[in-house]
Amino acid sequence: MAAFFCGIDQPFYEEESFMKRFSFLFALIVLIFGATGCSSSSSSAQEEKKTITIGATAGPYSDQIREAIQPYLEKKGYKVKLIEFNDYVQPNIALDQKEIDANVFQNQMYLENFAKTHQMKLQPLISIPTVPIGLYSKKHTSLDDIRDGTTIALPNEPVNQARALTMLQQLGLLELKKDVEPTKASEKDIAKFHKNIILKPLDPAQLPRALGDVDYALINGNFALSSGLKLTEAVALEKTPDYYLIVVTIRPEDKDKPFVKDLIAAYKSKEFAKLIKEDPKYKGYVWPDWFQKQ
Repeated sequence: MAAFFCGIDQPFYEEESFMKRFSFLFALIVLIFGATGCSSSSSSAQEEKKTITIGATAGPYSDQIREAIQPYLEKKGYKVKLIEFNDYVQPNIALDQKEIDANVFQNQMYLENFAKTHQMKLQPLISIPTVPIGLYSKKHTSLDDIRDGTTIALPNEPVNQARALTMLQQLGLLELKKDVEPTKASEKDIAKFHKNIILKPLDPAQLPRALGDVDYALINGNFALSSGLKLTEAVALEKTPDYYLIVVTIRPEDKDKPFVKDLIAAYKSKEFAKLIKEDPKYKGYVWPDWFQKQ
């Protein structure tokens, strides 16, 4: 009987042992491939974080990125893509839709107004050296030439129009109503003109091209410089308050990510400071307080 049972039990135990070994090997293979898959996904995620796409309007701020910010980030191991825009609308839409990771073109007042109007969640990151808005002319070299009937073009976009009107008040050409907040002033808030000038609101990007058709134009710095104008050619330059300084803008959910910290470090780097302080083309820029201490 014993031999009979041994003859039956032995294959059974061998089969059971084989199944255990097979199950163990199968589980091990699944674990290895699973770990490899996770590792690949993790590596892919890390690689994606090493590409930064920045949007900027053509001109000084895209130049700053190319000349100092991009090289700094590339040394940190990033691949930097720069996308240039020619208006003040698309850079924020692209950022909101996650087509870019940051943009550099707008002041904080414009950002707040745009985000509220378009129901977007966007966040200023750091203010940077800024080109002041300027009064330019191809026909005149002095404010003394302003007479009754003089035509002055200015931005039609609300935030920068308020900025232009405030500058015209500072120049003594008009007076705004006393109860109006300067950052929200529009043409309807003009109390009186000291000279009968004619204002011509235009798209900010079109203002440099309008110089041939008007006596003067108040032009945002980036559009002025990208069109070939120089700060030294301006009849007058704005005394730029902090809230009109250009800011790097991001999405709030990215504020603690490594690439954002490295972007701040790039703007606070000695390479960026050297560019702004030593390159003649950046002479006349308005510096944020933090930059003055560099």
